[in-house]
Amino acid sequence: MSDELGRYNFLKVAKLVDFGAYLETKTLGEVLLPSKYIKHDLKVGDVQRVFVYLDSEDTPIATTEQPKAQVGEFAYLKVVDVGPHGAFVDWGLQKDLLVPFSEQRDTMEEGRSYLVRVFKDDVTERIAASSRLDRFLDNWPANYKTNEEVSLIIANQTELGYKAIVNHAHWGVIYRNEVFKRLHYGTRMKGFIKKVREDGKIDLKLSTSGQAQVGELESEILERLNNAGGFLAVSDKSDPETIKRMFGVSKRVFKQTIGALYKQQKIVIEPAGIRLVE
Repeated sequence: MSDELGRYNFLKVAKLVDFGAYLETKTLGEVLLPSKYIKHDLKVGDVQRVFVYLDSEDTPIATTEQPKAQVGEFAYLKVVDVGPHGAFVDWGLQKDLLVPFSEQRDTMEEGRSYLVRVFKDDVTERIAASSRLDRFLDNWPANYKTNEEVSLIIANQTELGYKAIVNHAHWGVIYRNEVFKRLHYGTRMKGFIKKVREDGKIDLKLSTSGQAQVGELESEILERLNNAGGFLAVSDKSDPETIKRMFGVSKRVFKQTIGALYKQQKIVIEPAGIRLVE
């Protein structure tokens, strides 16, 4: 089975033809990069970063287009058609990706988007997608360290908070009382490991510390003050919900941030709000 199929590869140009360039692979022989994807002069021996997949005739082909996910990754994709074998989703390439009926957790509908995992069939080597997410996750130990930065995809909302896919490999939870901004289904974002429990379940957080949040929020507040003519009608006396709605943080972090900006003499804090120091 080829490890090159369905993934990005750095491949050497083997020969040039009128309709493109043939690239060397270890397991697929030579694959064509059509001329429409060649944006600059290529020479034999040059190395090109390409994505390799199967065309409509199941022949390996290379492209410089960027799919929204490669084999082994998850993505939030829109159904563009439903046929006799399943639903087709737009994954950013010329050929749409099939989600067979057997791989649909719920029957997919045209026009709607779903979180799916891109995989390669072990028998046919065809690339497909599945919305049956659980069988692709938590299949090996979660060897993470506290405060380790990870990639997240928001999957769904529960009574506890938000479930997220961690590094395309595990389930994790962001607890509701630690979320101060709206998280949208399918959104990719960075996060951090809060704790890996003894049972292997992962607790997540969206920042490493309150101090890190303060640093990020300082820049946002100054930018918004500049855009608003130098004044914002929010202060340390504002209610927590107003602060959460405006900045997506807790009142504690907001107060720390405007306190830091005040000490730096960048703002003044007035009864009705905060004002930029000219």
